[in-house]
Amino acid sequence: MALDLFVGIPVTDYAAALPWYERFFDRSPSFLPADTEAVWEVADHRYIYIVQQPERAGNALVLSFVDDLEDRVTNLARRGIQPAKRETYDSGATKVTYHDDDGNEISLGGVLTQPGG
Repeated sequence: MALDLFVGIPVTDYAAALPWYERFFDRSPSFLPADTEAVWEVADHRYIYIVQQPERAGNALVLSFVDDLEDRVTNLARRGIQPAKRETYDSGATKVTYHDDDGNEISLGGVLTQPGG
C-alpha cells in the first residue's frame, strides 16, 4: 500500500514565514498549491507544508529522524538557524529542536557519531 504523508505547519504570516522555511530546507518550495501555502517534499511521498492560519499558528510539533543529523545541524547553523534545544537520550539518540517565529517546533532526531567512532 502506498503512503503519501503531508505534515502541516500553520503560520501567522505566510510571506514572513516563507524565507525562514526556505533557509531551513535550503531550497524553494517543491510546489505552491495556494497563495498562502508552500510545500516541500522532504522524502519520497513525504511532504511538509506551511499554511497561513493565524488562529492555529505556533502549535505544530514536527519530528523527522535523519541519518545525517550532524551535517544537517551544521548546515542549518551556517544558514543562520540555531537550535532552541538539544536532548540526548540514554539510547544514544539525539533530538535537536528548532522554532520558527510563531513558536512551531521543527525537530530533527538521529544518532550523533563520536569523533573517531
